[in-house]
Amino acid sequence: MNNPLLVPFDTAPFSKIKNEHFSPAIKHFIKETKSEIDNITHNNQNPTFNNTIVALDNSGKELDRVSSIFFNLNSAETNDEIQKIAQEVSPLLSDFKNDLLLNENLFKRVKQVYDHRGSLLLNEEQKMLLEKQYKGFSRNGANLSNIDQETLREIDSQLSQLKLSFGENVLAETNDFQMQITDKEELSGLPEGVIEMAAQTAKEKELEGWVFTLDYPSYVPFVTYADHRELRKKITIAFGKRAFKNNEFDNQATILEIVKLRYKRAQLLGYKSHAHFVLEERMAKTPEKVFDFLNELLEKAKPAAKNEFDQLKAFANELDGLKKLEKWDGAYYAEKLKQKLFDLDDEQLKPYFKLDNVTEGVFYIAHKLYDLNFKEVFDIDKYHEDIKTYRVTDKNNHLIALFYADFHPRSGKRGGAWMTSFKPQYKNEVLNVRPHISNVCNFTKPTESKPSLLSFNEVTTLFHEFGHGLHGMLANTTYKGLSGTNVSWDFVELPSQVLENWCYEKEALELFAKHYKTGEVIPMELIEKIKTSATFHEGMQTLRQLSFGLLDMAWHGNDPSEVNDVKEFESQSFSSTQLYPDVKENCMSTAFSHIFQGGYSSGYYSYKWAEVLDADAFAYFKENGIFNKEIASKFKDTVLSQGGTLDPLDLYVKFRGKKPNPEALLKRAGLMK
Repeated sequence: MNNPLLVPFDTAPFSKIKNEHFSPAIKHFIKETKSEIDNITHNNQNPTFNNTIVALDNSGKELDRVSSIFFNLNSAETNDEIQKIAQEVSPLLSDFKNDLLLNENLFKRVKQVYDHRGSLLLNEEQKMLLEKQYKGFSRNGANLSNIDQETLREIDSQLSQLKLSFGENVLAETNDFQMQITDKEELSGLPEGVIEMAAQTAKEKELEGWVFTLDYPSYVPFVTYADHRELRKKITIAFGKRAFKNNEFDNQATILEIVKLRYKRAQLLGYKSHAHFVLEERMAKTPEKVFDFLNELLEKAKPAAKNEFDQLKAFANELDGLKKLEKWDGAYYAEKLKQKLFDLDDEQLKPYFKLDNVTEGVFYIAHKLYDLNFKEVFDIDKYHEDIKTYRVTDKNNHLIALFYADFHPRSGKRGGAWMTSFKPQYKNEVLNVRPHISNVCNFTKPTESKPSLLSFNEVTTLFHEFGHGLHGMLANTTYKGLSGTNVSWDFVELPSQVLENWCYEKEALELFAKHYKTGEVIPMELIEKIKTSATFHEGMQTLRQLSFGLLDMAWHGNDPSEVNDVKEFESQSFSSTQLYPDVKENCMSTAFSHIFQGGYSSGYYSYKWAEVLDADAFAYFKENGIFNKEIASKFKDTVLSQGGTLDPLDLYVKFRGKKPNPEALLKRAGLMK
């Protein structure tokens, strides 16, 4: 009982947990959950909704909690030891999941309840839980022969390890690169704050001068502002060839193995491809519908993107006599053109977006919309000193959630931004158990002379992840399997993307966009510039997103058996969306963590899909006022609190009163008048 994970706890006891506690705890709770499953299967009574379906939903709570704590640390605060433990426990968890889904007696009981569902007096949420559980078995091998089930187990075990290896390789390659500059002239064009941050990084690494890394807060400003073209080229190529160097961290073989195993798995289960398997349970339903959706947007966006690219090329030629625009020139000249067209540059905006103010701003917006209150508390354990913890309450001071904010990059943290949960919401006989939600991002760190000042892109990222956070915090369902973000992946981005819209509205910006030195509210002229520049290069941005969605579908919507060259396959997939000349040393797929490590395989299109929903949903707010309480309550009651209790389109129609209109997105993007 010296293991803090084996005694009951409410908030995760981070300060007491040692790495060696995880493996024994996960093994212990796998055993305990198996015992809970045995109690269901050995129940002598006839299967009922309560003794089988609810009992199954209630099983494994401790295992889920310990696993979620461990895997978030593996993403946000990892080290060699944690990565070794991940390689050890992932196959165990994969085997356990298969033991569960291939448990013949358990499936018989679930199937018996499912077959009699017409005579049961179930509400909508109960019907959905039953449907989800039945499909969880039937779609994951319960109807296969014993030999095929063994093959499935083998595939799943291999996939769990391959996904981990993929992520470890990307992190190792990201951490491996650093660009040291000792000549001050080579910093020309870079904003003062970026230079100061690079000096601080050099100091931390005990090096002279300035150090730039492949972490976004370092990499993105460098390629956007540095006048030194050769250095922009150097860091761009380094970023683009992560895990594509034929070294120990190369991901090419890993990718080919992953896609071939996913295809084999889908075939085993009776599906044409991995995408056919995945999409059956998404709003899109079929790969054909996804391809139609992506290609329809491509048709609208490509002419605009081509015009924007030609304009950018002409501008670079006019400004610097540049004859050929390369990938390391794109962000640099786009920023210069944006400054020329709108007299707006991100450095003008940054002083108004101090991280603390933006955080308070998003909290206040959540208060105005949903009556939530956020109070920083200091009695909750955390896994790193950078993290802030908050108690979230409603207008009656009832606990709604605990919220963890982890906002700065460090060597043990993977890139990007995400939301996770340390404890789910669900209801039992006595309590509405409230969730513990975390947002993890990689924003510019404070320096000795400046607080953390965000670029406008980082502001929208914070709002995006907080939108996911609200989906978790406001969850109000009976069953944990349907709670919060347990929704189809092409619906899960609606709460996150819709909240980004408030970043562009005067009424919202004036609440938090205040100069960090003077406290002056962001001037109206800057707000107007933000709004008018919102669709700047929207064609190119849309094309970029579509290229990722099409690459994902190319990997997963077809038979990959004959694919042997990752780079060549990727180039073919990009042919319809390519604007910049190819860089032979670079490969997107080898660091495409969303689809090869995260859960977005056959689902990257969902960002664009959800944009259709979010543009249509926000149009409803705009018509009635962006802080309209009635519309906000409707959104909370039909979308944010309902998790996966209904078909997502039904939830959306309940909110909006009609199906989403794709024209709202095209109009907002300036791709349609």
